[in-house]
Amino acid sequence: MGDFDSKVVVVTGGAHGIGRCLCEEFEKQGAKVCVIDLRDNPYFTGDLSKKEDIERFAAKVIDECGHVDVLINNALPLMKGIDECTYEEFSYALSVGATAAFYLSKLFLPHFAPGASIINISSSRDRMSQPQTESYTAAKGAIHALTHALAVSLAGKVRVNSISPGWIDTDYTVYDGPDAWQQPAGRVGNPLDIAHAALFLASEKAGFITGENLCIDGGMTRLMVYHGDHGWTLSGR
Repeated sequence: MGDFDSKVVVVTGGAHGIGRCLCEEFEKQGAKVCVIDLRDNPYFTGDLSKKEDIERFAAKVIDECGHVDVLINNALPLMKGIDECTYEEFSYALSVGATAAFYLSKLFLPHFAPGASIINISSSRDRMSQPQTESYTAAKGAIHALTHALAVSLAGKVRVNSISPGWIDTDYTVYDGPDAWQQPAGRVGNPLDIAHAALFLASEKAGFITGENLCIDGGMTRLMVYHGDHGWTLSGR
């Protein structure tokens, strides 16, 4: 018997990485987890860029479970930059990373249980960037903004929050030296850091939290860095 015993939890992109960890941790708490992923998985293999796949998945969840307690929009968008990303690839990234989250929220709206929660997985790239990451960054920025828009529209019905992971190593590699130190927390993150936050946001303990984004990056986006700090230098352009 866990905190989510008999609860229905939907996870997109749940077959690997952070998504798989989310599924495992909610299952440990007693939840019935329903997954959609391009990769093979025991529940539903489908493409979130395709409207018909989203509709078939949502219909399966409602037919088998009757309601949804938690929707976690986690699916990973394509990452390509302006030099190489085509119109079609950019559109695909937005479809998987933002449009699918909106459409699943809409399809499940009549079926969300009392106290239901939507958790969108954004990224610290919703506020900072590396070169040549436009498709991924745009999708993560979109789902971040979608979060507070949905929180307002669904007020009193569903709480909607987002999580922005920083550097998360899905192989649980332990780093040392500068790789670890650039996070004020002193280490690189792992999927459990995200799953634990999702368990909290989905629980009654977070009942007064909606429209919020939780950046889980070990403090990396709070570390102000200037040329010359700690031996760090910026090469010329």
